[in-house]
Formats: sequence, C-alpha cells, structure tokens
Amino acid sequence: MTSSKILIAYFSHSGNTEIIARKIQRLTDGILFEIKTAKSYPENYYRTVEIAKEEKRQNARPELISNLDDINPYEAIFLGYPNWWGTMPMAVFTFLESYDFSGKTIIPFCTHEGSGMGSSERDIKKLCPNAKVLPGLPIRGSSVTRADSDIANWLKRLNFISFIENP
Repeated sequence: MTSSKILIAYFSHSGNTEIIARKIQRLTDGILFEIKTAKSYPENYYRTVEIAKEEKRQNARPELISNLDDINPYEAIFLGYPNWWGTMPMAVFTFLESYDFSGKTIIPFCTHEGSGMGSSERDIKKLCPNAKVLPGLPIRGSSVTRADSDIANWLKRLNFISFIENP
C-alpha cells in the first residue's frame, strides 16, 4: 500500500496520542490529520474527565473544526485517541459518523493509563459496519516516548512495514 493511501487521524488532549500518531507517520509515511473540537477541553485533567464523563452519558457529538475534504483516497485509516471512560472520546464518534468508511481498513491505537482499548474497537465496528477493523494498539500514556519498538512491531505484524529499521 502506498503511503498516500494511509491516513493517520488522531484526537489528542494531553499530547500523548499525537506523539504516537507522529511515530506511526514516520514509519508509514502516511498523511497526518488532527481531529479538533470547536470547544477546547480544559487543561485541568479532572475537569476534562468530568466533561468527558458527561459527554459519554449524553451520547454527545462534539462539533469538529477540522474536516477532511475527502476520505475516498485513503484505503487505511489509523485512528488514534485517548481512552476516556472505557472508549474513545465522543469527538472521535463525531469524526467516524462524518464519513463513509465502507471498504476502508481502520486500525485503532489509543493511549491509556491502565484500561487498554476498552470497548473502543467494538464501538468502531458498530459505527463503521462496512469497514474492516484491525487489532488495535494500546499504549500507556506514560510510556509513549519509549514505545517505538512496540509500534514498529505492531505495524510489522499488520503488514504495514516489512522491516524494522531502528525505530
């Protein structure tokens, strides 16, 4: 698969998920796309946690200020997010509902502090029933700067890179 057919879409609050997205981009040469909300989340972790909890409870769909012109050129979409309340932030739900992922391959990755992928892979399959969803990669937020070999090995297992070149 050519790198121009790979999209790395990510939502990052603290910067950890963005670090992983950039590492994937470096290894695949895919196109980076940041999922941004119209309303920013507070920098304070606990306030953000409470907002995220309320958004999930209300099944909210936060407005996005970043949009792709066209999803059609991409065959593979790496989808990154922090695990908030056992799944993706609701902004990622908004993103997934904004495009037709039929025939696409979605490869999730998330940052977390102990809860892994949660129900996010199952949620992606529900939102995008006509897409192929490959096994995701959960990475502890506190380990993102040391995750290069984990990322490279995951990409190799999924046949996105054929060799590992000193990640």
